[in-house]
Amino acid sequence: MLRIAVQSKGRLFDDTMNLLAEADIKVSASKRTLLVQSSNFPLEVLYLRDDDIPQSVASGVADIGVVGENEFVERNEDCDIISRLGFSKCRLSLAIPKEINYTGAKWFEGKKIATSYPNILKNYMQQQNVNCDIHVITGSVEISPGIGLADGIFDIVSSGSTLVSNNLREVEVVMNSEALLIGNKNLTAEKKSILEEILFRFKAVKDAEDKKYVRMNAPKARLQDIINVLPGLKSPTVIPLADDDWCSVHTVLDQKRFWEIIGKLKEMGAQGILVTPIEKMIL
Repeated sequence: MLRIAVQSKGRLFDDTMNLLAEADIKVSASKRTLLVQSSNFPLEVLYLRDDDIPQSVASGVADIGVVGENEFVERNEDCDIISRLGFSKCRLSLAIPKEINYTGAKWFEGKKIATSYPNILKNYMQQQNVNCDIHVITGSVEISPGIGLADGIFDIVSSGSTLVSNNLREVEVVMNSEALLIGNKNLTAEKKSILEEILFRFKAVKDAEDKKYVRMNAPKARLQDIINVLPGLKSPTVIPLADDDWCSVHTVLDQKRFWEIIGKLKEMGAQGILVTPIEKMIL
């Protein structure tokens, strides 16, 4: 049995539980239970506060964990980074009242900065040769300048709407962050085997992101032209039809170029184009 630590609430909780579900690992998302076992996979989920996850994994309370890179770097625990998961992306930034004329990082010399990430901020300010007063608080950091508690803040930024609503503007991006899968350095062979299966399933889900399975009827006279514009993983599948002048072509397209390619296919005479989303893809 492998134990994974997961944030007990918030966006990272939602994204992690969705990933487990897409990997066909069934887990109850009950927030009243601290430890829940999967009903169809040798995995149990330990629900914790995000800032407790790195220490729990490092100490062996949990074998692996999903945590924001910001928390992982701030806590500086001795864990392995197993994989970057690509979701729950945000950034850690410095922000000040929007009416202030910002002249660069030296503006913060002697200023008071409110943050929940003092270690990351301290390291950054040392790199910039800036001496500032770091005021550690938890909760709503963004209100600090408005109530006179600090001159600026250092906090997580996603859309930036919270800054705007508090009359603040982002002036320095210190680091970008995303969800990480971290692991204890002393996993047994059995637990490593379970982890490998989880990683295999996660990769299958990730590889299918933004991919579409496309089927179409194509005139054989233009078949080679059609194949030439299809950037599939490998050669597309071509299936004969009852009409000898036509065939069915199956391929996988990336969402980013989907409409561009579909337009070219129509120009070449492709008809009956059917598009299906892909849940998982084994490469």
